[in-house]
Parts: sequence; structure tokens; C-alpha cells
Amino acid sequence: MFFASDNSSGAAPEVMAALAAANDGFTRGYGADALTERVQDRLRELFEAPEAAVHLVATGTAANALALATVAPPWSAIFCHRHAHIAEDECGAPEFYSNGAKLVLVGGDHGKMTPEGLRAAINATGGSVHGVQRGAVSITNVTEAGTVHTPAEIAALTAEARAFGLPCHLDGARFANALVATGATAAEMTWKAGIDLLSFGGTKNGCLGVEAVVIFDPAKAWEFELRRKRGGHLFSKHRYLAAQMDAYLDGGLWLRLAAQANTAAARLAAGLATIPGVRQTHPVQANMMFPEWPAGTHARLQAAGAVYYEMPAPEGREAARLVTSWNTTDADVDRFLTALAG
Repeated sequence: MFFASDNSSGAAPEVMAALAAANDGFTRGYGADALTERVQDRLRELFEAPEAAVHLVATGTAANALALATVAPPWSAIFCHRHAHIAEDECGAPEFYSNGAKLVLVGGDHGKMTPEGLRAAINATGGSVHGVQRGAVSITNVTEAGTVHTPAEIAALTAEARAFGLPCHLDGARFANALVATGATAAEMTWKAGIDLLSFGGTKNGCLGVEAVVIFDPAKAWEFELRRKRGGHLFSKHRYLAAQMDAYLDGGLWLRLAAQANTAAARLAAGLATIPGVRQTHPVQANMMFPEWPAGTHARLQAAGAVYYEMPAPEGREAARLVTSWNTTDADVDRFLTALAG
């Protein structure tokens, strides 16, 4: 009953097998190996973007921060939802790697910025040498509230950014879960919807530790490479990143793993809906949810062995964040529901 995070699950067997296979013999380092080239070609094909630049890093924070630094100058603003991961969970990494860009936080329900809110925030920024200038927009999918942007919703946000000439970044730490939830293609969710660069997640969905930065404007690729090296995120034994991503993509494994996580979440949400006194704070659309329940429930669940993050709640209530993973089983879900029902 481990629902703390999809970061807490293990790596898929296919990924571990690929790492073992990549460990044999010698190859060039720093991404000059044939496996890295194959992964780059596979991601270009997946995104229907033959000119895209593809680079691998080991963490989502590195992917987001280095990508944003590539498009946001030090004197600029990066517009994002007020609860975005880059705002609340990356210890100032985007500001650090951009050498000073400022996050401008935009409101919106259930983890989503609205086009009107984004437009107002952009309009209120810039215009004077005394303040930060307009820099870039960052959108998260799946959001930190567990909701999912459709391609049309992303396009509505990027249209606002385009009106001001701003590039758009997508934090796709749970990108696979978002695609499974919407049925969209990788291209429809990104460049076809106005996204310029993407952090394509693997770590939360069955990899040991790898993320891809996909840059749809190859003119920015060299700067990203320099920033990655300067920032200490260019692996010398790069094949171990590539091996994970290659296995992740092989035969659609990445989508199958995300589908398993989303299916487990749907089972959990359906069960929660049948228990009196339990309600969801946000719509459940992927593999993360935020239920509330009566005070005293945490103690009972944790005594039964459940692990999850406690969240702020109104007086007399308790709240939690529950995240399902690629290897969450029906038995895990059912044990949790039994413990919750008391």
C-alpha cells in the first residue's frame, strides 16, 4: 500500500535488463555512442519531428531547469502555475540555472493556468527597464493536482504566449500518463499544440533515472548542450541513460506502464467514491489524486501499513496525496480501500 509517489516504485524489468546488456564491453562516452544516437532517432520519430534535438539527463529537475535556462534570459520572467513543480519542488533550480530568471506564478483551479490568467500575468510584466522582462511559459502535464491538459487546452495557453512572442516549455515528468489519459499523440500534445521544448519523463514511469529534453527548434540545441555540461549533468557513461530510454520506448513499454498506473488510479478512485465521508479535492484524470476524509483516518490507515503524503485540510478533516505506479497491484488498492472503510 505504497502510494507516496511514483518515484518510489522500482524500475521495470525491461529497463534493468537493458542496463545489464549495455554494461557489456566498451563504447564512446558523453553521448557519442550508437545507443544514444538510436534513442535520439526513436524520439524524433515518436514526436514526428525529424529536426528536433534530443538530449538525456538523469533527473526531472535538471531537465526542467536546463531547458528553461536555454530559453529564458537572466532578466526575464518564467510564467507558470502557482503550484507548478518548478515553483514548489525544485529548490530554485530554474532560477539558478538561468542565472536569475524570476518565476511569475499564475493562478487557476486544479493545477491549470487559464488563458485569461496567463494573459493578465504577461501583461503585468515587462515594459520598463526596472522590472523583469517577459521570458517564457512553462506548462505541466500531468499537473501537480493530478489533472490533465488536453492538446486543445495547451494550444489555448501557447496562443497567449505566442501573442507576446514567448517560447513555451512543457514539464512532462508524467507525459506518458497524460497521453494515455487523453489518447493524444506525442506530437499533438507538444509542437502541434505550440510547445517549443519538452521535459520527457522516464523516472516516474519505470525507469531507473532518465529524462529526455526534446527541443523542437534545433537552433537552441548547442546552447542546451553547453548548459548541460557546465551544469554538471552530462554523464560520461552516457550509455546507461540511453539504455534505459531505449528500453522504455521499445514496443510501447512507456505507454503500457503509464496505462497500468492510470488503471490502478481509476480503480482506487472508484473505490474511494463508495466510502462515506470521502471526497476528491481535484478531478482524478491520471495516476494521482487528493482525497479528503474524516479526522482520525490517517492513524488507522498508517497503522495498517499505508504510506502516502499527508496534505493540508479543513478543520475536522484530513487530506492525502495518493499516487499509483506502473507496478501498483489490484491487491494494493483493495487492501487500502478495506483499511479505509474500517
